[in-house]
Amino acid sequence: MNKEKEQQLNEALVLFSFAYKTFTEEPDLIIKKYGIQRIHHRILFFVARFPGLSVNELLKLLEISKQALHKPMHILINKGLIFSKESDYDRRIKEIFLTNEGERLEKEISNIQREHLLSIFSQFHNGDEKSWLEIMRQLSLKRLGYAAWNKKK
Repeated sequence: MNKEKEQQLNEALVLFSFAYKTFTEEPDLIIKKYGIQRIHHRILFFVARFPGLSVNELLKLLEISKQALHKPMHILINKGLIFSKESDYDRRIKEIFLTNEGERLEKEISNIQREHLLSIFSQFHNGDEKSWLEIMRQLSLKRLGYAAWNKKK
């Protein structure tokens, strides 16, 4: 890799870092009011996309251990943001759902992020948006969570 290409990629890394901070800044302020953290937001996000998903499916999407999920799940249940129930087809499986308050909070947070994307995408041609999505897809390919998400889609 030549020096110019390395500098260009370093700039991409810096921009990616600042973009991520911008993308998560407002949602972080909202979830802070609820006394929860980003992991809780990630749980709410995936449960909103796939109501009734099992704990094991959620573990795959989040790419975390059962132990790492245990405390955040209990916090969300205690705050009345999610609930779980036995599956109709297998009593051993717990399915997870958002409560009305959980839906409201998740929608509020995701709407902020969708608005960020919409505002930026509207400044470019449709092909640029498709290119960005493909870049994100390629960056995600090695993630087990991406494979689990892509399978459920």
